[in-house]
Order: sequence, then C-alpha cells, then structure tokens
Amino acid sequence: MSWISFKPLFTAIIALLHPFFVSVIEINQNEKEATLEISVRTFTNDLEKMIQAESNTSLDISQPAQKKKADVLIAAYLKKRLNLKSNGAACNLEYVGFEIQKESTWTYFEVKNIKQLKQLDVLCEVLFGVNNQQINIIHVTNKGERKSYELIYPKNTTQFNF
Repeated sequence: MSWISFKPLFTAIIALLHPFFVSVIEINQNEKEATLEISVRTFTNDLEKMIQAESNTSLDISQPAQKKKADVLIAAYLKKRLNLKSNGAACNLEYVGFEIQKESTWTYFEVKNIKQLKQLDVLCEVLFGVNNQQINIIHVTNKGERKSYELIYPKNTTQFNF
C-alpha cells in the first residue's frame, strides 16, 4: 500500500488528537427593523468551562432544569466578552436566548436603533481563557455586503467600515 491510501486516515487521526478552538460571531444589520442581529456560535463544553471559571458556578447547558440559570450566566459572560460600537456609539446587547446544536451552542443578541451602519468596532474575547489558540471569526453583513475577520488570540479588536 502506498502513503496516499493512508493519508486520509492519518489526517483524521491528527484532527482528533489536535482539537481546534474556533467561535463564530455573525452580525447582520437589519435595515427594516433598524437592528443588529447577533449570533455567537461556541463549542458548548468550552462555553461551560469559561462560565464556570468566571462565575464559580457549575453549569450544564444541556439540562432543561438549568435553562434559567444558563440564560443568566451565558448572557452575562458574552456581554462581558463581546463589545460593539456602531458609528462610534457603544451598543447595548439585548439577550434573546440560546439553543444547542450538536456540540455547539448558538447564543442570540439584538441591538436596537441602528438605522445605518457605517462603522462597527468589535472587541471580542469570547473563550480567550480556554486556550491560547482561540480564534474568533467575525462576519458582518450590511446592505448585502459581507465582511469577515479572524481575531486570533491575543488580538481582540477589529473594525468594519461600510
């Protein structure tokens, strides 16, 4: 057998042995509603680990009995670690909720009264305490134009201009 036949198996084994640390933040400007719609995708176990470390509170997001507790802790953690400025003004992230999809947690926020988005400043330290290889990928969509940026630990700020 040749090396080529083992390459897919070898790649799969390496991927399992070397986990990756990536979160995705989607920010969409909704002109009709004059809002920013924000979704944050994190690995559930990493999110639980960070919340537990910062709040000294155990949490199992998947347990329905802990839903209210999870809402409070997730909102507090992410509001602390994700800060936005729209056109120079600080944004108030209003927590909408979360949902679990397989090993990921999607958390949703909304910012009201954003009629026009010319500039968005992002400070993002989501899961920066989990691993020094953390990457936060940020996608911003405004008037159909999508821009993206990777914040690789320790870099925590970026700016989008439209």
